[in-house]
Amino acid sequence: MLDFQYYMPTRIIFGPDTLDRLGDTPHLPRGNKAMIVIGQSGAMVANGYLSRVQSLLAKQDVQTIVYDKIVPNPESDQVDEAAAICRENGVNFVVGLGGGSTIDSAKAIAAMAANAGKYWDYVQTGTGGGQTLEKEPLPIVAIPTTAGTGTEADPWAVVTKSGTDAREKVGWGNDSTFPALSVVDPKLMFSVSPKQTAYTGMDAFFHAVETYLATCRQPASDMLALEAVHLIGHTLPQAVAEPDNLEARTIMAWASTAAGLCQSYSRCISQHSLEHALSAFHPELPHGAGLTLISKAYFGFLAACGEERLGDLALAMGDTLEETLDEETTGLAFLDALDDLIRDVGLDGEKLSDYGVTREEIPALADNALTVMGHLFDITPVEMTREDVIAIYEAAFK
Repeated sequence: MLDFQYYMPTRIIFGPDTLDRLGDTPHLPRGNKAMIVIGQSGAMVANGYLSRVQSLLAKQDVQTIVYDKIVPNPESDQVDEAAAICRENGVNFVVGLGGGSTIDSAKAIAAMAANAGKYWDYVQTGTGGGQTLEKEPLPIVAIPTTAGTGTEADPWAVVTKSGTDAREKVGWGNDSTFPALSVVDPKLMFSVSPKQTAYTGMDAFFHAVETYLATCRQPASDMLALEAVHLIGHTLPQAVAEPDNLEARTIMAWASTAAGLCQSYSRCISQHSLEHALSAFHPELPHGAGLTLISKAYFGFLAACGEERLGDLALAMGDTLEETLDEETTGLAFLDALDDLIRDVGLDGEKLSDYGVTREEIPALADNALTVMGHLFDITPVEMTREDVIAIYEAAFK
């Protein structure tokens, strides 16, 4: 029996050159002062994206200040610092410009700019305080420059607790942290390197796969997930090989946004719990790389448990949706297609040990996955024990 809620309040402006519409869109949040959140790498400055956004907002009489300290796995101290700057300067809305880390941070900053205390006071799992926001966050504008997280189309912010011993990377959000406006311009993604294109593209791929398998799925997420899986399976290798191919970049941008919508209608499952533990222990590990490195072991476990919907995903990755697969081969067909995709985007030679992961820490990684993001196991289609999680990590490490 169908039983679901459908809610998506974000206005999305999509397509090549749509960034220019920021200068005249009537859908910009009200106010004359914005904080633009960017990463510390300097890419938004070097590529001219920051100055373009500032100029376009100036056309709408919006003054801007910039927070430029966000790291690839953003930390809670950065959120608290930027939020304090927003309050001190009377900021009216927050713009996240860049990859998923900066847009996620913008959401968290917008929440804390309007509320007292520290960000971790409001995180609902791990050592989070579990508090509820008393006031609505500032409005959020998302401008992604990568095709990966889909955060422009969902309310989630993934932030790591600051502190060398914290090792907690948690997704948090609610209806109030959806972006008010998202501008998805595929031309902003030309500057992404082939390797980063592969990492982010695989992130979007697993968002779609996981939301299709989640027990909280619904018809809208099913349709969009299969669309995203099909498009990424056929287009990501081309986007990696031909970084300046506008058609490939546009298809990947839509696939990422579609997978983000899936995270609003459905949810990711415990593959993300396992990866969040990995990159909490090893912040230098790109999220998409971590997901890829555990994927064959993780979905191999699901296939061994007889998860039938893997067959739908295998067909979506194939050349035709008219093929039929029997129950014994659906999981293997998906694993074969996944293996081909990982090879075709050039990630087949990477290992967990490349990022400092050791076999000795696997039990601690399993405990972290089961506690900090343990709620995602509740919507995973098969039951998983601690021993199962350890076995998946062990198989991935090998």
